[in-house]
Amino acid sequence: MKFFLKKTANTRMVFFIGADAILIAISIWLAFLIRFEGNIPSVYQTFVIRMAVLTIIFTIPIFYFQKLYHFSWAYVSISDLINLFKATIASFIFLSITIYLSKYFPSFSNFPRSTILISYFLIFIFCGGLRFSKRIYLDIFGAGKGLIKKDRVIIVGAGDAGEQILRSIISSKNTSYLPVGFVDDNPIKKGVNIHGLKVLGKIVDIPEITKKYNAEGVIIAIPSAGKKVIKNAVEIARKAKIKKIKIVPPMAEIIDGVFSVGILKDIDTGDLLGREPVNLNTTQIENFIKGKTVLITGAAGSIGSELSRQVSKFSPSLLLLLDQDETGIFNIFGELKNKVPDLKMKSLIADVRDEKKISKIFLEFNPKIVFHAAAYKHVPLMEENPDEAVKNNIFGTEVVVKNALQFKAEKLIFISTDKAVNPTSIMGATKRVGEMICQVFNQKNSTKFISVRFGNVLDSRGSVIPTFREQIKRRGPLTVTHPDMRRYFMLTSEACLLVMQAGAMGKGGEVFVLDMGKPIKIIDLAKEMIRLSGFEPDKDIPIVFTGIRPGEKLFEEILTAEEGTIATQNQKIFIAKLSDISSSDLEKRLKELESIITDNKKEEIIKFLQKLIPFYKLK
Repeated sequence: MKFFLKKTANTRMVFFIGADAILIAISIWLAFLIRFEGNIPSVYQTFVIRMAVLTIIFTIPIFYFQKLYHFSWAYVSISDLINLFKATIASFIFLSITIYLSKYFPSFSNFPRSTILISYFLIFIFCGGLRFSKRIYLDIFGAGKGLIKKDRVIIVGAGDAGEQILRSIISSKNTSYLPVGFVDDNPIKKGVNIHGLKVLGKIVDIPEITKKYNAEGVIIAIPSAGKKVIKNAVEIARKAKIKKIKIVPPMAEIIDGVFSVGILKDIDTGDLLGREPVNLNTTQIENFIKGKTVLITGAAGSIGSELSRQVSKFSPSLLLLLDQDETGIFNIFGELKNKVPDLKMKSLIADVRDEKKISKIFLEFNPKIVFHAAAYKHVPLMEENPDEAVKNNIFGTEVVVKNALQFKAEKLIFISTDKAVNPTSIMGATKRVGEMICQVFNQKNSTKFISVRFGNVLDSRGSVIPTFREQIKRRGPLTVTHPDMRRYFMLTSEACLLVMQAGAMGKGGEVFVLDMGKPIKIIDLAKEMIRLSGFEPDKDIPIVFTGIRPGEKLFEEILTAEEGTIATQNQKIFIAKLSDISSSDLEKRLKELESIITDNKKEEIIKFLQKLIPFYKLK
């Protein structure tokens, strides 16, 4: 496939170079013809050939270095025209100097100098016309018009993104969109004409414009706007009974800042979360990761796999993907190999509780940065299997932490949870012990151990959103445990980027707390997902309440009552002020816990964890 694409690109380049050479020769001949009113004197006829040869010699290389042979014929833009203008001027400066200095022509005083100026304009018109010919054809004849049913759409946002989306729609052969106009809240833009379409009003005017122009959908093209603006636009579109809503992804997800129809996506819960874009110190993260061996445990999970994607962008020397889920590791390894072919990676199938295997991995690869995301996370399941929660979340963490210290890793970042705060579940209690292990081992003054605490991640495996999605497919009912159940939510990519930032900032021993914004009612989330699917809550799809499950709280905290926070250089990241933990005392208690879980007595495990964590209370 790559060979085919390369061959196609080379063929197109040869075509344009040959066409430019012919057009340049014709332009020179026409310039002399115009100058001498259709009758070129015989004395000047040799000039035509000589000047054409020189012009081709100067112009073609300059065009090449100005990237005038690396463009999309259908999507040629004004910037390409500007580059052509600059390149033609440069080539004619060289041409004029050569004609003046060279004996290739008779004395410059006898040379018809006006032909240089005429040639310049003709070459610019002909070569520019060649490049814009396909776009002009598509604009006039609209290739494919009438073959596809087109939805009449309003474009929200008359900025660069909106303009590029419209241009892409106009140029596309098979698009299903027929734009009727723009809306934009900037009063200066009202009535402005963009590629033949007017800015018809503000976002609030969508219902009125929908009726007037029979619009069936909207395209929200405001990638730099806050989530509140996007949410407002969606709500107004819904009031106008519009169900087909597409959105341009955020700027961070756009490659090279180019907007086209192909990047449009359906509105999802993340777009309506109300969280503003995260500001990151990417230089700090790059210095933290670049050129180092990075190990990610739990790399097949929702957080681990996204961490793998984000880490791969910062050029680690080797990325180690570790999990006991072979299918998950196979999938993320294949995805990254396709996206970042030059990235050096190793997939490792292992259980973090396997001391010998983990030691062997640390000995062989000597990772400098460790992201420990491996954990059992499902609250009800861990309530039924407390011994497994302890084995994996506590002793698995201890194994990884000990090896990181022994083999002199620079930093280990432990992925914690808001459920570790005032825990009411086995899962939350085991994650709090994981934080305590990191605090204690950080006192060894070698490897820096850092914990990062955050809430629920949208669309993670086993979370409420995939569950709701499946229930909506079955036309309900959607099951919510309690009408007052609230949770903090953030995007997976946002959580992982903040984890990396916290890891880069950490000096060792901190428990970082991510700003989760405002908690969201689960029932509101359920209603929003039903509306996103084109249905009405409790009308088309019912919502039922099933009761709080074992270990669950109505509301998750980020800090305990006695904890405060310390601000950091990133406004989305705070440090929890924690009390000191005795190293010898924790080690002694962990040995006692190890002997207790062998008997697999749930009550004894819970009682012991309550002694270890004073804030652990049963619901």
